Amino acid sequence: MEFLLLGGTAVLTGGRALDLGPARQRCVLAALAVDAGQVVSVDRLMERVWGENPPLRARATLLNYLSRLRPLLAGAGASVIARRSGGYCLEVERSTIDLHRFTDLCAQARSCDDDGKRAAVLEQALEQWHGEPLTGVTGEWAEAERDRLNQQHLNAECDLTDVLLRLGDTEDLVAPLSARAAQWPLDERVAGQFMEALHRAGRTADALAHYRQLRGRLVDELGTDPCAALQSLHQRILTGEAPVRPTQPVPRQLPALPLWFTGRGAELARLDEALKPGAATVVISAIGGAGGIGKTWLALWWAHQHADLYPDGQLFTDLRGFNPTEQPVAPDAALFGFLTALGVSPDRVPAGLDTKAALYRSLVADRRMLIVLDNANDSEQVVPLLPGSAACTVLVTSRQRPASLIDRHGSRHLPLGALTHDEARALLTARLGTDRVAAEPDSVEELLDVCGGYPLALSITARHASRPGIRLSEIAAELRELGLKMLDHDTDPAASLPAVLSCSLRRLSDEHRTVFGLLGISPGPDTTLPAVVALTGLPPDRARRALSVLEEASLLERRPHGRYAMHDLVRAYAATTAHDLHNDVRLTALTWVMDFHLHTAHAADLLLNLHRPLVHLDPPAPGVHPQPLPAAASAMTWLDAEHATLLATQRTAAALGRHHVVWHLAWALDTFHVRRGHRHDAVAVWRTALGHLPDDPTARSRAHRSLGNACSRLGLHEEAVAHLDQALDLAVLHRDLAEQAHSHRALASAWGQRGHDRQALNHARQALDLHRAADQPVEEAHALNQVGWYAAALGDFDTARARCHDALSLHRQHRYPDGEAATLDSLGFIAHRAGDHQAVDDYHRALALRRALGDAYEVANSLDGVGHPLAALGRHEQARGLARGVAAVPGPGPRRGRRASAATTGRPHLTQPVLGRSRPRHRSSPPYAPRLTFNGAGGITEILGRYHP
Repeated sequence: MEFLLLGGTAVLTGGRALDLGPARQRCVLAALAVDAGQVVSVDRLMERVWGENPPLRARATLLNYLSRLRPLLAGAGASVIARRSGGYCLEVERSTIDLHRFTDLCAQARSCDDDGKRAAVLEQALEQWHGEPLTGVTGEWAEAERDRLNQQHLNAECDLTDVLLRLGDTEDLVAPLSARAAQWPLDERVAGQFMEALHRAGRTADALAHYRQLRGRLVDELGTDPCAALQSLHQRILTGEAPVRPTQPVPRQLPALPLWFTGRGAELARLDEALKPGAATVVISAIGGAGGIGKTWLALWWAHQHADLYPDGQLFTDLRGFNPTEQPVAPDAALFGFLTALGVSPDRVPAGLDTKAALYRSLVADRRMLIVLDNANDSEQVVPLLPGSAACTVLVTSRQRPASLIDRHGSRHLPLGALTHDEARALLTARLGTDRVAAEPDSVEELLDVCGGYPLALSITARHASRPGIRLSEIAAELRELGLKMLDHDTDPAASLPAVLSCSLRRLSDEHRTVFGLLGISPGPDTTLPAVVALTGLPPDRARRALSVLEEASLLERRPHGRYAMHDLVRAYAATTAHDLHNDVRLTALTWVMDFHLHTAHAADLLLNLHRPLVHLDPPAPGVHPQPLPAAASAMTWLDAEHATLLATQRTAAALGRHHVVWHLAWALDTFHVRRGHRHDAVAVWRTALGHLPDDPTARSRAHRSLGNACSRLGLHEEAVAHLDQALDLAVLHRDLAEQAHSHRALASAWGQRGHDRQALNHARQALDLHRAADQPVEEAHALNQVGWYAAALGDFDTARARCHDALSLHRQHRYPDGEAATLDSLGFIAHRAGDHQAVDDYHRALALRRALGDAYEVANSLDGVGHPLAALGRHEQARGLARGVAAVPGPGPRRGRRASAATTGRPHLTQPVLGRSRPRHRSSPPYAPRLTFNGAGGITEILGRYHP
């Protein structure tokens, strides 16, 4: 299969052209082909096909075009359009596309030392062209791409002409240069080559006439004179000097093209946008990123792909700003290298940094050059190397965020993160081969997971895997066991991830290195400024400065909403540096940050559930201040953001034997887990807490009850009842009436979950009597609601309605909106079962309260509940709309399921998950209801179908 873009838009297979369909469908293929091997986002594809304002159904139409192209190309021999994270990718060899053959050959020509070889390779590159590129493709992007490709074609032709002029070929150049000069009448490079060829062919008068003609056009149309180089050529021809080679060398200093470069489509596109030759000011794009993240590879790949835009040469220097074994290169030394590359004799290079920089700026003035400054230490090292010409482009790579370059020199900063999963797999496949990667898919996934998209880690891993006879499963096992030690190297620091990362610590102060190490052992995937203040004991301004310094050093990434995170491998390295700290320093820091998270979580829980039984909590460590949370909404927001960190804090506390943190965190998270439907996490934290309980019978009873509730919500019924029975036994043994009541309510919910409504009702009635005896009106209201629910499940609607109305009065009297919402939901269920359309109003009132509480889990339940009476009343479209709302409710996704525990709402569990759950079995259908079967098949499709006429 061969893809043609340079002289058409076609796909050939067996010499036959495939029918690629209408113009826009061909444009889709062309848009993928120009970036073959790179993921092109759906948004970018739409922009390329329809422009900046695509029509309303553009996305659907685009997917339709792709669905037609994929089988068309697959039928020709291979499936080449792949769906990838974030977009689509044309997965073919670059050599099968004429455009990429052309660009690769041009890059190869630039690396040739011999003019004869360079001419041969350039001629081969130009042979790829057969006419106007992208014919048959229309639109703004296609026109712009055609202009870009035509400019590349012209640059390649001019490069070949320069070579042939140096080789002495003249007469054969006059005719093609005459046509080229007519096509590009204002291009000064073409004009200079044409004048040179005419002069060498003995047609000096024609050469001078062409200069006068060009000068007149430039003055008339652009208001400018010819460039200095063209004026110099004109003067030489006037004085009759013999033709000579150009007085200014054309340096080609770019290192070889990165062999294993893959991915980075988004970053390359941003470089295309930022680095435009001929901009009004010098454009500097400083690529940040930690050591080993692939900055140099990205810079060199882009530079090679666009070197033809810089016909006057490319300068490159490794400034060694973060070299494991060498000191950074002084700007003075870098300028000496640039000046000699530009033709200055070493003995004529002036002394002094400023005079060198001035001469350098003079030599590159009006020259279209690319300057790559790799591995810069700081802005001071870079600024003297910046040209003063708007025709030059500078590309800087550095681990530091170049604040001075951004603020004073208009730099565009391009931070570089880890590779995506697909990009990382592509890199590993390129290094190891398709067959080997396909042979051990599980081991490959494990390697990708451990390396986390870190290019240097992937390359080191691939190097280990290249040893003969070594299976990838062995490499994965070694990496799992040894961690960073596996990514170290005894003799080559550049091939050692720890050595590369250690260079980033050189410029940090002792305080900032300490913060870096403590962040490596702090629990959780990310952190915030208040947590760092607690962890380090630093004042907020110094803690903020430390975070800023680590961010500028590319050791830490700032994310939205004031969160900071490290790549897993950087974090692992930070943890190794923490071992250099005194053990007391580490333990104190962990104690502080655990107390911060525990006490903030405890305060959040009190805001969510004011009527929950209080537990005794010791004060935090001196100097630790919990984060202020003014209201329940902010408490829920904080818990959402910190949930993963709180789980990690509990695990860390368990490992360190801080039992009270383990137990109290489980308690503080319980209401949040119920509201958000985090059923698996609830079971996990309570199972952990069970091994870290204080010597307190009430705490043990509560822990077994809470674990039983969590197991019941997850459907682990036998384990749930076992823990709840144990909780009840402990409460009876110690004559704790309140705990007995809570345990009976939990048992009612657990038995109701299994469909044993009579047994559930008995437990609910016992709970009601015990709460009354203990004088707990809010808990009494929960039990009343529960009795009403199970009475309705057994068909006793009068009792059910009376108990729920009593519960509603108590909840309103004690201002408990959570219980009020649960009771209204029960009244909606009772009314629906009794055939009363009042059900719709009750459900809607419950919904309004739950939305105000931010209880996404119960909102989904009430949305599902109100759909049943609406459907029964014939309001099918409204019911279907609410069913869609169930799917749209934010929550934990597939874990969302059972109704909140009776221990918190007084409501029993339902017998099926929220989506497609079943209600307790009907004794008889409501008089206005059609035959509806709530069979719990699950899934939003089933719910939508349920509400269809």
